[in-house]
Amino acid sequence: MGAPLRSEFRGTGATSGTCADPVRVMIVDDSLTVRTVFSRMIQQEDDMHIVATANTAESGLAELAKAGPDVMLLDLEMPGMGGLEALPKIMAAAPDTKVLVISSLTADGAESTVKALSLGAADTMLKPRPGGFDDEYRSTLLGKIRALKGRAPGAPDTALAATTRRSGKSPQVVAIGASTGGIHALNLFLEKVPANFNLPILVTQHLPASFIPVFAQQVETAAGRRAVLADEGIPVERGVIYIAPGHGHMVIRKSGGRRVLGLAYHPVKSGCMPSVDPMFETLAEAYDGHVAGVLLSGMGRDGTEGAHSILSAGGTIYAQSAETCAVWGMPRAIAEQGLAAAVLPPAELAEKLIASTGADAWQ
Repeated sequence: MGAPLRSEFRGTGATSGTCADPVRVMIVDDSLTVRTVFSRMIQQEDDMHIVATANTAESGLAELAKAGPDVMLLDLEMPGMGGLEALPKIMAAAPDTKVLVISSLTADGAESTVKALSLGAADTMLKPRPGGFDDEYRSTLLGKIRALKGRAPGAPDTALAATTRRSGKSPQVVAIGASTGGIHALNLFLEKVPANFNLPILVTQHLPASFIPVFAQQVETAAGRRAVLADEGIPVERGVIYIAPGHGHMVIRKSGGRRVLGLAYHPVKSGCMPSVDPMFETLAEAYDGHVAGVLLSGMGRDGTEGAHSILSAGGTIYAQSAETCAVWGMPRAIAEQGLAAAVLPPAELAEKLIASTGADAWQ
């Protein structure tokens, strides 16, 4: 029998010449190779510092308070407790630590990863196969770590506008855009939507395409209503949730006196696929502004242009508050410009939106 697994705690003091406030990173993964590769990638950066590594979830939890990481890289498939079981304990012990899940490409990996994101993990990163730890992967990893610390564009570093906008036309549809940290926020939002609330709900969530079907299944379970992956020609029905697929933008148009979904593939300013902007823009036209748009946690500005389309048509936009976002990017511009009818945590946003609907929103 081999030696017991143990954590590998490293000192927390920044070395000479590094950033005065480096991102404190902890790595929890049972693979020595992965821990070593990630450590080398991160240690090359002046604004990042490895505060601890651990090869089991149990040892990671034991070191958590001492290490005080800003960002934890967490493997889900480990001997013993496993990352998914450990996640709620990590969040309870260190609520300010953002968890970046490192997931496999398998079907089981996708299901576990989406579950972790729904429980509050901030973001996910696919674990590459041998030889896949290249410069592109390194750049993506470091970008995600900086974003979770608040070093990327969209970080909440300015004061929030004190004003909010009045609610617009009574909504006939709800549209939600989300990215990093958005799955957990979406669950909190949907939990507050009563079963007899009958407006269609459209969701564009940035997520690897292979994870979208699993995401749709989990949304259906969490919301207690049918969730459908968008496709060409699907009619928009009351009481149903429609989810953008990973390979195209979800758009809406009028056809033969009814509203139907479609898919679009054109490049957008944000570079996202799928993007929130085409969903918002086409809804504004198809519903003549009777739209409630919601921007939840996410990096970047996807949704900003579409939100202006909804507002110009007389609709309403709601934004998640900075302190409850994993990354306050997508809701930020609307919130700071005073264009949101409310800037609140997800559950309170749902309550505020529902209070604004008329009698035709209910069964």
